[in-house]
Amino acid sequence: MSDAAGTRRGRSAEGRAEVRRELVAAAAGLFADHGYDETTVDDIATAAGVGRRTFFRYFRGKEDALSPDHELGLARIAEVFAGAHPTEPLLPLVLRAAETVFDLYLDDVEVARSRFRLVRDVPALRDREAASVHHYRRLFTRELTARLAGVPDGELRAAVSAAAIVAAHNQALRRWLADGGRLADVDACRGHFRRVAPMLPLEPDDAGLEDVTRRLERAANALEGRQDGRSERRTG
Repeated sequence: MSDAAGTRRGRSAEGRAEVRRELVAAAAGLFADHGYDETTVDDIATAAGVGRRTFFRYFRGKEDALSPDHELGLARIAEVFAGAHPTEPLLPLVLRAAETVFDLYLDDVEVARSRFRLVRDVPALRDREAASVHHYRRLFTRELTARLAGVPDGELRAAVSAAAIVAAHNQALRRWLADGGRLADVDACRGHFRRVAPMLPLEPDDAGLEDVTRRLERAANALEGRQDGRSERRTG
């Protein structure tokens, strides 16, 4: 396919999504077969049947080619908050917004599995994922700060909750992928993520933020410990 053909397909939302999927699939295959360092942008574009210029319409570099469409993920979260009824309780709203991001990984589970394996081994991809975490945390912090205005320690509650939500989401997702990323386990993955709900300091209580923070730290340590144990059993 010529670069002009790729450009024509990119004129519609459906066409852009199709080109992006093909580029991501091509990158995943090449990285797995030939290695990340040995694969070039030109290799990815050629495998996807487009030109180099088309590749750069979608990605800044090859380190972005295997990432989920985080801009879409952030837009989905913002849309959930923007469309929420003013009286909707904050906890279910936050969980509902966060769970929209799971769909970015369910669109192509095989690519998600490949991405998970590569991110563990390639520093550039780990850095890219770390940067995306910051964007999600900042978005949740902003939305929660606005909704907790006037609540005692509202800004602090927003920051702690945003960090916990993103950490729980990532931990549940990594756990699911490490266990094989099976579609049959998606509900269990979502359920694991929702275990963060009682840990979130979204409402004033008598325990205070110091106690809430301690509980979050204990829960995070316990979750990471179980994850490390599973990894050791798989590699042992």
